[in-house]
Amino acid sequence: MREATGPLLSAWQNFYVIVGSASAALTGLMFVVVTLIASRGRQRSGEATGAFATPNVVHFCAALLIAAILSMPWPALWNAGLLLGICGLAGVIYSIVIIRRARRQNDYQPVLEDWLWHTIFPFISYAALVVAALVIPSNATLGLFVIGAATVLFLFIGIHNAWDTITYMTFTGSQSENKSQIVGAGIAGLNAALTLHDAGLSSNIYETSSHIGKRRRVVLRPNGATTSPTRSTTSNLKSIHNSSKEE
Repeated sequence: MREATGPLLSAWQNFYVIVGSASAALTGLMFVVVTLIASRGRQRSGEATGAFATPNVVHFCAALLIAAILSMPWPALWNAGLLLGICGLAGVIYSIVIIRRARRQNDYQPVLEDWLWHTIFPFISYAALVVAALVIPSNATLGLFVIGAATVLFLFIGIHNAWDTITYMTFTGSQSENKSQIVGAGIAGLNAALTLHDAGLSSNIYETSSHIGKRRRVVLRPNGATTSPTRSTTSNLKSIHNSSKEE
């Protein structure tokens, strides 16, 4: 068994050197990314961080662990397969935890692409490790190829998710920082907000009273009608007012 194990693993040596080095470098880079995000003052709930940030480090570490395990001089290949199977089973359970966190968090509404890359693809990769562990005793070559494919998928999952996270935080953060702040929901304030809205710019309106329009009170009705003739485009005023209340 020792003679059969050596040539099989030595053929994958360069592959796992490359994968292991890339995984270690990207894991360290994730610490830099998280530090930069934290320096921008962007606060996220623990559920959102656990669903969209922490798993990326776990996936990179999984690829690094696989490379380390298959670089060891095992006396029999099934020993390495057993350890990888345990890791895959733990990863499957962790993928279920990620799904629960993604469903419970309220900071971001995931779309189809997010569900694929943050939940489905990781689940498939970890499940592939379990399948490979069962296949290795009877077909070692096929099992090693399945493990290699899962390892590469871990890398691409982590890279995609890290890039997706940093671009989302960058652009949403810049949009939030560039919002104009308007004090007072009088006619002048509403006109300023409407002008910015027409120009494609966002703004926040701050008003201490319970209604808009100040002395010339504007009553906004469900059909967009108004009791004040100051502006005909009251539907736009209504939308701006509602958005400012949500802010």
